[in-house]
This record gives sequence, C-alpha cells and structure tokens, in this order.
Amino acid sequence: GGKDAINITVINFNTEKMQITWATRELFHNENVSFFYTFSEGKHKVWKPCTTYLLDQNYNSGCLFKTEGPTLAISLRNSNGSEELFSKKLKVDFYIKPSPPENVTFFWEEDTVTVSCNKPKRSAHCLRLELQYKSKFDKEWQSRTAKCCSVREQGFDSRKCYSFRVRLSRRVPQCNIADYSSDWEAETFWMNGTLLDSCDGDVTPHSETEIVLSCSLAILVMILILLILLCKWQRVRMSVLPAIPDPKYPFADLFNDHNGNLQEWLDKNDHVVLQTELEYEEPESITEAESQQEDGKNSEKLGPLEKIFTFPGAAENNDSKAAEIACLIPASNTTAPFASFSILRNDDMYVML
Repeated sequence: GGKDAINITVINFNTEKMQITWATRELFHNENVSFFYTFSEGKHKVWKPCTTYLLDQNYNSGCLFKTEGPTLAISLRNSNGSEELFSKKLKVDFYIKPSPPENVTFFWEEDTVTVSCNKPKRSAHCLRLELQYKSKFDKEWQSRTAKCCSVREQGFDSRKCYSFRVRLSRRVPQCNIADYSSDWEAETFWMNGTLLDSCDGDVTPHSETEIVLSCSLAILVMILILLILLCKWQRVRMSVLPAIPDPKYPFADLFNDHNGNLQEWLDKNDHVVLQTELEYEEPESITEAESQQEDGKNSEKLGPLEKIFTFPGAAENNDSKAAEIACLIPASNTTAPFASFSILRNDDMYVML
C-alpha cells in the first residue's frame, strides 16, 4: 500500500552500470509506469528520466543507466510522470555484482592445482574466488572457495581429464546486501597439467584390481568354452570312430586263467558247442548222384540221403578222377573229434572237409 512496499531488484554491475527492475504486471496491473533517478543529494535534486527501459510484454519493467555516485534515489511514477507511485534511496555499493575474473592462470604440481586471477582495483577485500571442477564421470561440480585472488586444491588424478570454471563473489553481509556472484569464466579442460580442447576422448584407466578381475573372468570363460568343446568332440569321435571292444572282457577266463593260451582254454571248455555257419558260392552246380537203378542195393544200405560235392579245382584240371567226397550222415547224437575240437552231431548235420 505505501510507497516503500514495492519490491524492486537492484544490481550494480561492477560499479559501472545500474539495473533496476520491478514486476510491472503484479504491482501496477499492466500499467505502463515511468522511471526517474538521481545521484544528487540535498534538497535541490536533479531527476533524470530513464532512457533505456527493459520491457515485459511491451510494458516497462526496468531501467538500465550509468552508475554516477555512491548514493542513488529512484522514483516510479505514472505514465505521464505527474504522480509518484514509489520512491527509494539506497547505497549502490551494497548491490555490486562483480565482473568475471580476468587473466585466470592454472599452476599444476603433481596432484595439486593453484588457480589465480588478476586482483581488482577496488574492494578486493570484499571478493572471494570460487573454483569448481569435475571429471567426465562426476555428476556434480566440486567447489572450493578462497580469498581473492587465488585458490588451491589437491587430490587430482593425473590420469583423468577435469573441467574447471571460476568466478568472483561478494561477501555477505560484510560488503553486500544481495548475494551476487559474477558470471562464470569460460570453462577450461585440463589433464595432468596439460590444457585440452575438451574431455570427450577421456577414458578413465582401470585400476589394477579391475584388470586382474577382468583377466581372471576371461580365463574362466575360455576354460569353460574349452570343456564344452572337448565334450562335444568326444561325442563326435565316438559317433564317427566307435571304440573297438577289448576281447579280454568277453573272454576274461581265457586271459586271466589261461594267460591267453587258446589251446589250453579250448581243452578246458569241452562243453562249449561251437556253431559255425559256413557259406560257399560254387561256380559250378552241385551234382547229386542218386541212381537207384544202378546201385539199388547200395542206396538201401546208406539210408536216408547222400549228397556229393564236386570241387572246382578238379573240374578246371580236367581230371577224370577228381576227388568226390560223399558226406554220409553219421549216427545221431554222436561226437566227432577233430584235432583238439569236439563237435556235437545230430541227424540233420553234415560235415564237409
């Protein structure tokens, strides 16, 4: 309601320019007000109209003018300047916003860096130098503040690339009512004392523990793969090249009891019946001589049947007296000895020698 109830923002840019702003839409209901100021003191003040207005949707919301003294008086009036809406007197040195630091230098010594800048000509005791830094893999800036105009920080990794930025700030409340800091100086990139264009190509080196763990994991994976391949190879080899059975297992007694002596083993196993199926393909047909008319009496004596086998060798040599072997059926259930073999015979068996 009163003339001192309006909130304004005052900024003194390094004691060179003044900027006064107000919220015109909230305070004056979109009324276009006019601004006057003076650095004069006493009863005979000379008010100067604002020549450079700041606009908010085409309404006056601030004024920018040159700093001309330590004490400033301002006045907000209606559009034609006939009625004063707000007035205030203030010390401009309490609203200083410093300029960015000039001639910033970096000095590296192992893991320690010292950042310095030029000392301002005025009120250097009210300023503090703030350093912020972070590596490529840090989410937030790390901050360090010291008296103007040098700051020292240690603990930097020589294998990492860091981004640095610095600014000046005013001490509150010793020197400033408003907590103002300068804009940040241009960001720079450093790695082990070397200035870089950027940290885009920076790769954080792995620690020795990480390297050992990675190598161990790689070796374990390779061993596992080799075992899997070995098992697969065994299966393939068994399917392509099946194992030859060892005869010592089916004939354990031959090797264990007779030390591999086949003759001795056969003599010991007379009860074993060897059944051998012999197949012959004769080039010539087998002739069977059964002449009941010529040898009627002999056929009655021979009994059931007589088969005659003719050998190919005799036919080729045109020998009229070729060997003809008549295999007669022996008596049933008799045993015929041959060398050291004993062969069991029955009524349906023929033996060809």
